[in-house]
Amino acid sequence: MPLSNAATYPIGLNLALFLVAAAVIWGAGARLTRALDVIAAKTGLGHVFVGMLLLGGITSLPELANVTTASAIGNPSLAINNLLGSAAINIVLLAVADALVGRKAVTSIVAQPSTMMMAALGMIILIAIAAAITIGDAAVGPLGIGSLAIGLASLGFLWISTGHDERSPWSVEEEKRGGEPQPAGMDRPMSQLWMHVVFNGALLFAAGYTLSQVGDALAAQLGLTSAIVGFALIGTATSLPELVTVLVALKLNRPEMAFGQVLGTNFINLALLPVGDLIYEGQPILNTLGAFEVASALLGAMLIGIFMVGLLEHRNRTIFKMGIDSAAVLGLFALGVAALAQVPAQPQAERDARREGAGG
Repeated sequence: MPLSNAATYPIGLNLALFLVAAAVIWGAGARLTRALDVIAAKTGLGHVFVGMLLLGGITSLPELANVTTASAIGNPSLAINNLLGSAAINIVLLAVADALVGRKAVTSIVAQPSTMMMAALGMIILIAIAAAITIGDAAVGPLGIGSLAIGLASLGFLWISTGHDERSPWSVEEEKRGGEPQPAGMDRPMSQLWMHVVFNGALLFAAGYTLSQVGDALAAQLGLTSAIVGFALIGTATSLPELVTVLVALKLNRPEMAFGQVLGTNFINLALLPVGDLIYEGQPILNTLGAFEVASALLGAMLIGIFMVGLLEHRNRTIFKMGIDSAAVLGLFALGVAALAQVPAQPQAERDARREGAGG
């Protein structure tokens, strides 16, 4: 039963495959977070570093699988809207986790300057994507200049953020958190822990591939556009690792790991833009996008901006067992999705005209 023929399967079967893949992502993400928490404790690596690079990179595997497969089958809208949807939804997951854990406002217990640096740089990347789509891209070989610049900037910003705490001339006074108990599993050998990480990472990649194939089929079967399916449906599903890892990180009292994982994942996800550009034959890929993607990128930047204000305020102001900033993020996201539902996807004729204009 090859997934490349998912469009010929009954809609019920595709929905079941979608849910199974989402469940695999959920379980693998939880196991991955706990293994990496033990690795961080045993090696002395900071939780920001582990969350941003290791956890963020591995939980980006579903997006990598989706971008490569969706671009290969000629559906760049599905690929890129998955990246933009995940960038916004990942921020929303912090707010959801803040409400579910129900202690203090999550932004009041983050104490590392690198978290604010990541937030500021993440906003810049998303605004740059919106600008590049609006202006249009030009091809240099198999890649667009804009997508290549955004990919390199995402990786560069990730590198800047990893060492920011050591370079920063200031820091937030950190509230004591009760002794930072050692995580369970400290007696497990490192080789076993890393094998655990590799195995669950492979599960995430396989589930991401399944989501991309089945999601493309569901878009056709349900009469939905690839834009809204990529942003809302697949964006949510491929963000399940982030939800479970953020929840586990906050329950383990590791707020820096939670923020580092979400913001680091966004950098890595958006760095996949030139990968889709390289695979997609109708290049440059940014010229296949339109108002929907501009609005979704700006929505993601605004959501990060709200949390940026909360991080700078660093106060424990809550409502409904979550920070006020988390409540604002949830409200803005709901309004944003309602607005995006009214934005039509860019017609193919207009995309072709933009490509010809950029190529000329």
